[in-house]
Amino acid sequence: MNYVPAIVAVVVFILIVVVLASAIKIVREYQRLVVFRLGKVLGVKGPGLVLLIPLLDKAVNVDLREFYLEIPHQSAITEDNASISIDFIVFNKVMDPQMSVITVGNFAGAAQNIAATTLRSVVGDMSLDDVLAKREQMNEILRTKLDEVTERWGVKVTNVEIREIIPPPAVQEAMTRQMSAERTRRAVVTEAEGAKQAAVTVAEGNKAAAILNAEGQKQAAILSAEGERQSAILRAEGFSLALDKINEVATAVATNTMSLQYLDTLKQIGSSPSSKIVVPMELAGLVAGVVALAEQASGDGRPAAS
Repeated sequence: MNYVPAIVAVVVFILIVVVLASAIKIVREYQRLVVFRLGKVLGVKGPGLVLLIPLLDKAVNVDLREFYLEIPHQSAITEDNASISIDFIVFNKVMDPQMSVITVGNFAGAAQNIAATTLRSVVGDMSLDDVLAKREQMNEILRTKLDEVTERWGVKVTNVEIREIIPPPAVQEAMTRQMSAERTRRAVVTEAEGAKQAAVTVAEGNKAAAILNAEGQKQAAILSAEGERQSAILRAEGFSLALDKINEVATAVATNTMSLQYLDTLKQIGSSPSSKIVVPMELAGLVAGVVALAEQASGDGRPAAS
């Protein structure tokens, strides 16, 4: 049996599949193809279906998504000659796929070295206190300087974040002591504030108590004065009633006494030898007075005077 034609057919089929696989490219939305034909740039292709000429065209895949690059600890000297170690992260994104392929061979290595030298330049213009206190400012300065360099590569630095700053051991010890002193100061201030608030609260309570006490004394004085006034009014009314009663009794006693004396006088006149008979005009009044006196005497249980 002759197997040569079958083998040739299989080889041809495999070659066709390989050629088609190399000629047909499916480019995703976040990717672009930089196509070279015989070493010359044809342009950027994608996304979607891209057809290439086998053996003539070569495509370089470029990812347009945002990536980050970790910069390990880098030693730098500040403006006041303090040696520190800093590590940070650089976020970048390809803006021009063609430039990113033809202008830089190893973007990660180039970006790492540029970031290290830029960091030393930035830290050298700042004091240690500024480096420790102004991270946001350092992040922005680093981003701006790195973006100026990577812009010619078609890559944009979107953000820079410093992760850790390690000062010298002596500075760390001083910072620890400063932190301890600051916490002690805060504790003392907090305690003093608490004592102040407590004193204010006590003073306000004493003030409120004094006000309530004064109000109570005022109300008590008002009630006492009102009571004395009512008592004086009642005493005056009682004294007036007593005077009226005394005057009434005295008037009655005087009238009765006059009547009795008048009758006694008439008795003496009647016993004289004179032949004249005197009839007083007030006889009716005298008789009425005598009768009233007799009735009063009989009401009191005493014998009436004859």
